[in-house]
Amino acid sequence: MTDEHRSSPRPEDDAARLGLVVVGEAAALHSGDEAALDASEQNIRDTIDELIDEPLTPRQEEVVERLASAGGTLTAGLSGALAAQAGRSVDDVLEGAARSIVWQQRLAEQRDDAGQEHGEARQHGGEREDAGGQQRDRRNDDGRDGD
Repeated sequence: MTDEHRSSPRPEDDAARLGLVVVGEAAALHSGDEAALDASEQNIRDTIDELIDEPLTPRQEEVVERLASAGGTLTAGLSGALAAQAGRSVDDVLEGAARSIVWQQRLAEQRDDAGQEHGEARQHGGEREDAGGQQRDRRNDDGRDGD
């Protein structure tokens, strides 16, 4: 989600993209569909290839792919546990995770845009935004939708 004025993606954009790939891996794991798993693994490889600036060694590439896959496995497990505890579907939990990733990216972009409007230099490693806030606002005390 970069604009035409930026010469390279912001780190937040790359992190969001990789985060969504991890959520996709978790969804594929929960689906149990071999074709979805194969597509997700290919998506991991393609994303990593596009995000790196210099070629990785075969071992580095394997390690990064396994880290992304492990992140998907962890996300799948935690999503299943949270879904069971909250009485929600796993798909709802994974959708919420994806929304949080996109929300975090948008908050970072808004912060950067506001800083540029005021002539402030971009600071790397700044404060983290509360990416879950947009979901908590709609929940009651039991964690269910208040709608």
